[in-house]
Amino acid sequence: MLEIQKIAVIGASGYAGAELVGLLCQHDKVSIQHLVVSENSTSCGKKFSDLHGRWQRICDLPLQSFSQQWFDTSVTKLDAVFFATPHEFSAQWAQAFIEAGVKVFDLSGGFRLKNAEDYPTYYGFEHQSTTALAKAQYGLAEWHASEIQNTELIAVPGCYPTASLLALKPITSNDLHIENSLIVVNGISGVTGAGRNASLATNFNEVSLTAYNILQHRHQPEISQEANAQVIFNPHLAPYKRGLLATVTLQLKVGVTQNQVDEAFNQAYQNKPLVRLVNTWPKIGNVAHTPFADVHWQVDEEKQVVVISCAIDNLLKGASSQALQCFNISLGLVSHYSLLPRSFTQGAEL
Repeated sequence: MLEIQKIAVIGASGYAGAELVGLLCQHDKVSIQHLVVSENSTSCGKKFSDLHGRWQRICDLPLQSFSQQWFDTSVTKLDAVFFATPHEFSAQWAQAFIEAGVKVFDLSGGFRLKNAEDYPTYYGFEHQSTTALAKAQYGLAEWHASEIQNTELIAVPGCYPTASLLALKPITSNDLHIENSLIVVNGISGVTGAGRNASLATNFNEVSLTAYNILQHRHQPEISQEANAQVIFNPHLAPYKRGLLATVTLQLKVGVTQNQVDEAFNQAYQNKPLVRLVNTWPKIGNVAHTPFADVHWQVDEEKQVVVISCAIDNLLKGASSQALQCFNISLGLVSHYSLLPRSFTQGAEL
């Protein structure tokens, strides 16, 4: 019988952190021990449910301040910790938790890129924790189950990369595309993808559909790394709350057919309940507030082009519910445990 896992969430006041806490409250293998915010956070001392009213009577735990003292007194009583923090924080603290025997699930970008040299360019800081970086495994749940199960540090993918890679990998992993050909990823996200802190640029009343950080977005190397192919990533911010759509265009090898592409997607996701292969172009409204990814594709055999779209909820499949998938896999549970009705999870302990 699997023991109840004692958990802490650091960064519980943000959007992704709050969604994660809500999911953990529904998980029968979890006991939340601590909800933690940054040392200078104005949320410190408040109840989680005071900050996020939808969780009243579900999670009324207080938000504690992170400090060295908190770490020293709490770490030995934990089985796992989730970081929904700035990238620099996870890069600084992950190794300390690992050395204390605590498994780390990092929702930030602190360990997504494999090369430490890339962090100053894309994240603006020098990565000092090369030991932890070498241990980290990328946590795209539908593709990396064995790696997730055999590591102490899981780098949970970003929201744009999750949608992009779920669309890309059935093609690139089966070598159906022309090597070194142009791969274009266009992504659109709601404003919650920018986080909870106030900013004029991401204020709902100020946002108009716009492209941003073209040719320099930090998710471009992450998508390229995990697709094993260089991509051009074009992110867009749209004036709605949540949800994300990625549309990918690839040049197929001569002779690759619609049937081959269909087979690649069906084989990749036939036993993956959270990826739905849908018959029409995905809509954000169908995945918002759910852990699902909806995927659809179309092949032009004359032009030898495939276009794939994937829609997800940026705070769930793009962050918190995928983190919980990684947690489930690490425990030997099916990845969708507690994320779907019980009929999906019968016999979930492996």
